[in-house]
Amino acid sequence: MTLLDNLHIELPSWAFGNSGTRFKVFGTPGTPRDVREKIADAAQVHRLTGLAPTVALHIPWDRVDDYTALSAYAQDLGVRLGTINSNTFQDDDFKFGSLTHSDKTIRQKAIDHHLDCIEVMNRTGSRDLKVWLADGTNYPGQGDIRARQDRLAESLATIYQHIGPEQRLVLEYKFFEPAMYMTDVPDWGTSYAHVSALGERAMVCLDTGHHAPGTNIEFIVAQLLRLAKLGSFDFNSRFYADDDLIVGAADPFQLFRIMFEVVRGGALDSDSPVAFMLDQCHNVEEKIPGQIRSVMNVEEMAARALLVDTEALRAAQDDGDVLGANAILMDAFYTDVRPALARRRAERGLPEDPLAAFRASGYQTRIAAERVGGTQSSWGA
Repeated sequence: MTLLDNLHIELPSWAFGNSGTRFKVFGTPGTPRDVREKIADAAQVHRLTGLAPTVALHIPWDRVDDYTALSAYAQDLGVRLGTINSNTFQDDDFKFGSLTHSDKTIRQKAIDHHLDCIEVMNRTGSRDLKVWLADGTNYPGQGDIRARQDRLAESLATIYQHIGPEQRLVLEYKFFEPAMYMTDVPDWGTSYAHVSALGERAMVCLDTGHHAPGTNIEFIVAQLLRLAKLGSFDFNSRFYADDDLIVGAADPFQLFRIMFEVVRGGALDSDSPVAFMLDQCHNVEEKIPGQIRSVMNVEEMAARALLVDTEALRAAQDDGDVLGANAILMDAFYTDVRPALARRRAERGLPEDPLAAFRASGYQTRIAAERVGGTQSSWGA
């Protein structure tokens, strides 16, 4: 299982803030009030799991005056700043679109925001600018579908011109919400078409929750890896829509199948450009344990995927042995790797049970007592 040494899972700063549903955002004791407290909580996850060395920022939610100092603060806690995520979905000007808006002034405002994000990347040493757009329409005829695509292509090209030689633009897709009739980047094919036109440093981001029911996500993973255009994952889990639940909660077998294609496609190799990140909102569960559980779920399914006897699988596939080939995958999936992973953690100086170690650490009690006053972070802060 040596390839597991290459598994690093970025944590999103916003996962440590309060979240909820469209009806209510729930507060919890100890919730971070600023980006430094978010980073401190993320550092706890890495300290206990050894799997999460970077923290993604969301601009403007995590805006600070001194990003050099913020980077140093993160490094002092044993983590680094990672992906910079843009936000063009919480400004009134973007009600009818941002990079796709018919008004050139508003499009330029959205472009300028991304250029600001690139400047943050320059100051933090971040590699990836992740772009997710809420742009779309709710009714037939509301907007010109083709014209919106043309404007999007033009806007992305302008942003891409400012990406540094060691940086990447990663375009995320989502098939609905909040646009219910037509979303401007609804699927991997649309994202692929746009990033292919931009250049080699533009990639697709695959969010595991951003697909219609029944979608074969591992096929998309295999295809994007085959095309060398899979830039990053946003791991979460869905029962109905974009639920942003703990990855593997709804369908552990799906996560296993995805990780098998990750291994098969070389995305765990030491020179792989694919980045792994969580994108989850912990509405009712505690946030730090939720992130610990999530990274452990990815690690477990990666370990199971590495157990697949690929030579035997290929032979069964070539022989047309349908049930035999399926059994090889299922044998790996049903193997309990948790004891082996616990021993592996102990060998690396980590707690065998990170969740139990967190509960015993008293960290949650301490931050609940210390983080009193101020405004708790939530959507938009």
